[in-house]
Amino acid sequence: MTVTIFHNPACGTSRNTLALIREAGVEPAVVEYLKTGWTKAQLQALLKQMGKTPRDVLRVAGTPAEDLGLTDPAASDDAILSAMVEHPILVQRPIVVTPKGAALCRPAETCQALL
Repeated sequence: MTVTIFHNPACGTSRNTLALIREAGVEPAVVEYLKTGWTKAQLQALLKQMGKTPRDVLRVAGTPAEDLGLTDPAASDDAILSAMVEHPILVQRPIVVTPKGAALCRPAETCQALL
């Protein structure tokens, strides 16, 4: 089974999700998205696969989301996506992708349905 985790090693939930995947006997492809960044097309594809909007995966705590005006209800999906490309920290983590689908795994146990 091919599993990819978009991971932030500084995040406890992300570390717990990675551990759960490994406990299931799977060694995932680990993408440290804060280092690699995102493309708009990549985020759009992940969002479509998860059935989510950019606002659904927008991380506010510890990010410049408010300063950038992204918490304003009038902020467009396109504006949020563009900001996520420029500031990868704006994307909630971890996101796990498997042949069964993709999900924002908060809480970490959410990943079990994908394995």
